[in-house]
Amino acid sequence: MSASDSVPALSADNPLAAPSSLPFELPPFAGITLEHCREALLTGMAEQRAEVAAIVGSDEPPTFDNTVVALERSGRLLSRAGLVFGNLASSVSTPRLREIERELAPLEAAHADAIRLDPALFARIDAVHAARHESGLDDEQVRLVERYHLDFVLAGAQLDEAGRARLTELNQELSELATTFGQNLQMATEAAAVRVADAAELDGLDDEEIAAAAGAAAERGVEGYLLTLLLPTGQPALAKLRNRELRRRVFEASVSRASSGEHDNRPVAARMAQLRAERARLLGFATHADLIAADQTAKTTEAIDAMLGSMVAPSVANAEKEAEALREAAARDGVELAAWDWAFYSEQVRAERYAVDTGALRPYFELDRVLVDGVFHAAELLYGYRFTPRPELEGYHPDVRVWEVSGADGAPVGLYLGDYFAREGKRGGAWMSSFVTQSRLLGTQPVVLNNLNITKAAAGQPTLLTLDEVNTLFHEFGHALHGLFSAVTYPRFSGTSVPRDFVEYPSQVNEMWALWPEVLAHYARHVETGEPLPSSVVEAIDAAKLWGEGFATLEYLSATLLDQAWHRITPETEIGDPIEFERVALEKAGVASELVLPRYRTTYFQHIFAGGYAAGYYSYIWSEVLDADTVEWFKENGGLRRANGDTFRDRLLSRGGSVDPLAAFRAVRGRDADPAPLLRRRGLAA
Repeated sequence: MSASDSVPALSADNPLAAPSSLPFELPPFAGITLEHCREALLTGMAEQRAEVAAIVGSDEPPTFDNTVVALERSGRLLSRAGLVFGNLASSVSTPRLREIERELAPLEAAHADAIRLDPALFARIDAVHAARHESGLDDEQVRLVERYHLDFVLAGAQLDEAGRARLTELNQELSELATTFGQNLQMATEAAAVRVADAAELDGLDDEEIAAAAGAAAERGVEGYLLTLLLPTGQPALAKLRNRELRRRVFEASVSRASSGEHDNRPVAARMAQLRAERARLLGFATHADLIAADQTAKTTEAIDAMLGSMVAPSVANAEKEAEALREAAARDGVELAAWDWAFYSEQVRAERYAVDTGALRPYFELDRVLVDGVFHAAELLYGYRFTPRPELEGYHPDVRVWEVSGADGAPVGLYLGDYFAREGKRGGAWMSSFVTQSRLLGTQPVVLNNLNITKAAAGQPTLLTLDEVNTLFHEFGHALHGLFSAVTYPRFSGTSVPRDFVEYPSQVNEMWALWPEVLAHYARHVETGEPLPSSVVEAIDAAKLWGEGFATLEYLSATLLDQAWHRITPETEIGDPIEFERVALEKAGVASELVLPRYRTTYFQHIFAGGYAAGYYSYIWSEVLDADTVEWFKENGGLRRANGDTFRDRLLSRGGSVDPLAAFRAVRGRDADPAPLLRRRGLAA
């Protein structure tokens, strides 16, 4: 079936038919049904095909306006519906929604290919591209032409007819498999939640955490308590549970997710890797990793290998030093250290060496206080932006909250939505996305969303965060600022539309304000007494910064190198059992460890099999080189000052993809990035 076959006309009451009349075009969620989304997506694909046909069928010679700008204006209904449906799929999934996802995935892949692989359309783009420097275009317009040309080339526009046909088949199957992987993982993660019958087994958790476990059980209609799983291998409860057998159960539930039974992702991952390898060769690249690197700031897999390779040996050495200290601590309990013990004894050693009990910090990190008096406060000090609650504006779920954002001059900027709690039907992890993107061409202002998976406190109780969750909130808000600050003409460049190995950089920079003294003192107050976090504890946290970096860096590198291994195969590679493939890949990369497993193993590596990071998970540490150097720049220039914020916003955050990303970095830093600050931060250099 093609997108134009059996396409339903939009029903008269479909709220997605036109831009919303709500402030900033916030979707009218209360009136939108899944069937509205389905018909809008199908009709939107047909509408965009017709719009592209009009571009191709024009008798006028191709120009920037009648070809490239016309493409930028096309597909408005499809984009509007796609942003709504995609966010619902991630945050409030249901059986019917998953059914629609499976139906539409191959149709959407075919639709994208019908545009990108249209020879007549590419001929027009190619002609505009050839004349771009003689057409009186400004810098952003030239970059847009170059961006479109490269998009189409990397999508296969220069293939012959047989190549285009095979590419279409590959893309459709990959789209279906990515949907399957994500749905398998979500359902397997929910099924893997660890049930606990006796509260005594939860010894080590505080009252709020025990109440939350009881609430999770009640929500699913089971007796006792339920420890739900987050996306990564490590689970927060592992640092606190004194019952070693329960730690083992939680750990094994985490690492075995989606690796057997009804929701087994092993064959899905293997098939996706093979199809990506075939597609890369079809497009003229040795591997999928080479294809991806060509459109990133890294440019080559050799550059990626050089960076990752330089970190392996010192990271392994650091992790082993930490392991020795943990073995000593475990031996005092008569325990031979295992992977499920690491977090528990790491917290013991941290407390002994640095007088930091991270669990005892939670009463100082109440969600609303961290958000309003920490995250928002830092943004106001640095950028002058203000966040005003809009309780009358509804989100897609009762947990979603809405704020209106205004600039330093009081002018309206957009909306910020927050959806912070874990629940059934919501995928794991934390992320930023959009419902409306900024564009001068379309006259739109941003509506951005942050999602986290914090355990919701029992009714009437405050939601308390871990220090890691505080950092995550600041991190994801950095992505939100990237979207909110966007000031570009063309939607292709809006907000976070930058290379994958650059997109994490602004969000990582924003983490620096979580422990910045002026910000921390403003939000870190005891939930019951209002007392500030003692200065001695703050000093201890600072002293303990390097503790755990061996583990953190090694678990990240293991996942990154696993991603690269999956995407360095060729079509001829015999994969066999994906779990065995994973074991061999980690050993070959020099990061195999029984105590430190990858942050994500193959069957729950959502980033690379269902999240757009295939061969790109390295981007976090690649971006961290820029981040760590930028933190030094802020410190050298007085830290939390409006002048610094204005420079960072105006020269980099607001530019989106409209300029070369590394040129934007140089416009702030005055030079190329220095890796030394990152090496010091992670304990890889003196």
